[in-house]
Amino acid sequence: MSFKTLFAGALLAALLPLTAAAGPITVTDPYARAASPVAMSGAAFMEITNTGDAPDRLIAARSDRAQRVELHTHKDMGDGVMKMMEVAEGWEIAPGDTLYLARGGNHVMLMGLNGPMQQDESFSVTLVFKKAAEIVIDVPVDLERQPQMGGMNHGAMGHGAMNHGQMSN
Repeated sequence: MSFKTLFAGALLAALLPLTAAAGPITVTDPYARAASPVAMSGAAFMEITNTGDAPDRLIAARSDRAQRVELHTHKDMGDGVMKMMEVAEGWEIAPGDTLYLARGGNHVMLMGLNGPMQQDESFSVTLVFKKAAEIVIDVPVDLERQPQMGGMNHGAMGHGAMNHGQMSN
């Protein structure tokens, strides 16, 4: 076996845990962080793509990592103050679009952590969709990850839509 073949296999193996799918829904690049080692809450971020031909909706998330898990977003209250709030109805993902759960925007909120989040550990999160099967993903903790693209991401949904309240992951 050549070095290239071994390297390609190792690279693929390293990437596989970062992608999960159920039917037309694919989840990539999950990670989590907390504000500090003593924080009682944290957040999980990822990209969720609908490769199907019908819309679906992320309606909930669950994890044993926290006492309560909610879908959250940030909202500008008009005075320059951002407020975090639950999105009880979840988010629709149109066919061919990607939902970006990213710092400063939509995210999975973990409240009442069952211990501190530590760099390089991981935990499972179950994503619940209206139509697709539930997807259980392994979420690595990455406390060192910094926002990309000057702090802005691709928006709440793909295909060119921009939501300037969305921070990059």
